[in-house]
Amino acid sequence: MSNAVSETFKNTLGVNSPKPEKEEDTRQNVARRQVPTAPKKRGARGKTLGRLLKTLFSFYPRLLPMVLICIVVSAILSSLPATYMQRTLEIVTDTWQSGDWTAAAARIEPLILSLIGIYLVSLVLSFTYTRTMAVITQGSLEKFREKLFDHMQDLPIRFFDTRQHGDIMSHYTNDIDALRQMIGQSLPNITLTIVTCISVICVMVYYSVWLAIVVVAGVLFMAYMTKVLGSRSARNFVAQQKMIGVVEGHVEEIMNGQKVVKVFCHEQAAQEDFDVKNEELYRAARNANMYTNTLGPILMNLGNLMYVIVALVGGIFIEANVPNLSVSGLAFSIAVTVPFLNMTKQFAGQIGQISQQINAVVMGLAGAERIFEMMDVEPEQDEGYVTLVNTKMVNGKLVETTDTKSGRWAWKWPHHDGTTELVPLEGDVRLNHVDFGYNPGHTVLHDVSVWAEPGQKIAFVGATGAGKTTITNLINRFYDIADGKIRYDGININKIKKDDLRHSLGMVLQDVNLFTGTVMDNIRFGRLDATDEECIAAAKLAGAHGFIQRLPEGYQTMLTDNGSNLSQGQRQLLSISRAAVADPPVMILDEATSSIDTRTEAIVQKGMDALMSGRTTFVIAHRLSTVQNSDAIIVLDHGRIIERGSHDELIAKRGVYYQLYTGAFELE
Repeated sequence: MSNAVSETFKNTLGVNSPKPEKEEDTRQNVARRQVPTAPKKRGARGKTLGRLLKTLFSFYPRLLPMVLICIVVSAILSSLPATYMQRTLEIVTDTWQSGDWTAAAARIEPLILSLIGIYLVSLVLSFTYTRTMAVITQGSLEKFREKLFDHMQDLPIRFFDTRQHGDIMSHYTNDIDALRQMIGQSLPNITLTIVTCISVICVMVYYSVWLAIVVVAGVLFMAYMTKVLGSRSARNFVAQQKMIGVVEGHVEEIMNGQKVVKVFCHEQAAQEDFDVKNEELYRAARNANMYTNTLGPILMNLGNLMYVIVALVGGIFIEANVPNLSVSGLAFSIAVTVPFLNMTKQFAGQIGQISQQINAVVMGLAGAERIFEMMDVEPEQDEGYVTLVNTKMVNGKLVETTDTKSGRWAWKWPHHDGTTELVPLEGDVRLNHVDFGYNPGHTVLHDVSVWAEPGQKIAFVGATGAGKTTITNLINRFYDIADGKIRYDGININKIKKDDLRHSLGMVLQDVNLFTGTVMDNIRFGRLDATDEECIAAAKLAGAHGFIQRLPEGYQTMLTDNGSNLSQGQRQLLSISRAAVADPPVMILDEATSSIDTRTEAIVQKGMDALMSGRTTFVIAHRLSTVQNSDAIIVLDHGRIIERGSHDELIAKRGVYYQLYTGAFELE
């Protein structure tokens, strides 16, 4: 291009004289929809646990209290055998001196029967709460998945644009699975352990305060070791849970791009990237399990040491006739010391149980934290109140009707004075001085004004990144504008409910998404209440009927893996059929024929023309031959409109569009 043309082109684009930014910035609007990334404060794990328990109680307000009662009673019963041992040893000691073993047997027999009864009750309680916890655990996971998926449907497009899909999937797999072990095993065991320890301490104090102090001192040291090693393990388990999401996101990304990886011989580089992330996951998992595995043997040996110390102290106290301080008033004796040793072993074992559950609890809390983090993402805001309704003409007046086949749609617009206006849905779309940026401080659309009257075809032409798709995203309200107005049939689209707005719009995207199901199901996705006949008519309109009939089972052919058993052109034809069955007044075609060869495009173009007939249509295309019959062609560059007019008008101007059309310089 000559220097003069280049300079003219720059001036036309506004490069030399950029438009000043508006005073009203969108930082607050955009920040309001940003995904929270605030660092976690101290105590956040405790808040997560509290929220998790509150959520579980909301799921099962009756079953969980019943389980809790069963655990508490079972734990209390487990501390009673020591008292029976003390009484039995006392009887045996007394009988050893008197020699009346018949009387001793009569005294011991009720104790044995009572102990058998305690064990049977404990068995029934354990059986009850373990079976009930299975129901609660799996039911809670089901409800968490439902809440996650329901909330995900309400999230803005921005969320999915800024997240790896594999990381999102990790919430449904690894994070939920971490919750399973925590809810089903760790929480009940820890609750049982805490109640058992309290019960055992009470029994210990009842028999001997001095020996109880020795046990408590040993337990405090064990708790200190648990805290030191457990906190280090916890940090690494949290890192492990996050790195699992990163690794899965990377694997999902590489799997989706396998063709690109292979065609550019990028296998080695992809392997190296994976190895780096996998190494980070390995280090986090290694450190987490190293601390956890070390803690178990340490606590076990500390428990054995405490057992020896209690036995030694008890023997010394008996030998020295040290006065016993206890609630029971019993003196130091074998009958007191021996049950104390069993309680010491039981107590140390319970502390060991807690240490074994630390990794599951930490992983569960890390998973719960990620789940709640996703559930806390602010859903897509919808302040609209104008709705789309079916109408019919009665005595020359438009009235609302419940007849879904009336063929007439209107906007039901309530006004502040209490009146309601029915505005016919015609497809008049106007953008007035619109500014927009995906991120604060970075504007991608500058003072864009576009108007499309009902039935007009408006084409957007420009290089990649010029802002063509962004404009269509704003019409759908996938994003909200920073400044300006967008009106639909004279109504500000901010006043229209998003569901109703999007029901009135049809889209055919460059990237086709087909879902697991039959061909008929995928076409019906455009309108779920469409009949088979309407779906077939839409396929004929789009030119897809011919190849569908040649499929093994026609319209009942199953599609999987995003329709991988179809060609790219066939998948695009199904996407066009899906839009056709929706029958909206406004169509947005974003490179709809870019994946179709020239011969197929000729077949499709006739159906596309019929599809666009009578509808307001926005077309994004790189092939300028497909937009020549547009009512208006808008040339964009760097978010600014640099030319506007019909094909003939723009050719006559001999400007940028003329240069593009004649091949004087490339679109890019």
